[in-house]
Amino acid sequence: QVQLDESGGGSVQAGGSLTLSCTTSRYGYYMSKCMGWFRQVPGKEREGVALISTRDGITKYADSVNGRFTISQDKSVNTMWLQMNSLKPEDTAMYYCAAHNDYVCRALPVDFTYWGQGTQVTVSS
Repeated sequence: QVQLDESGGGSVQAGGSLTLSCTTSRYGYYMSKCMGWFRQVPGKEREGVALISTRDGITKYADSVNGRFTISQDKSVNTMWLQMNSLKPEDTAMYYCAAHNDYVCRALPVDFTYWGQGTQVTVSS
């Protein structure tokens, strides 16, 4: 069983920053060849924000966050982060940590096996 635990959400004004964390067990990290952050607002589909290959650290970003968000990992503490800078009101969403056990780091939510419970990010103008 792989459990992903997110933390770090909250409320911030536009232009501010937040850092989200996703922690799992050592086994969970071993089973997470690809990890990512997704976000969802009510009434809309879940969208990918950023991905990281836990083996080689290669990252991918959605165009809407490229240059503002940074995904990173520390294998020694089984943790992945999403540093979010220059936040905009349109970044407001529930953010989810996700992972799957395939070396090919695909971007669609349907490809991900393991999901966290989500953490809310609210950006006010």
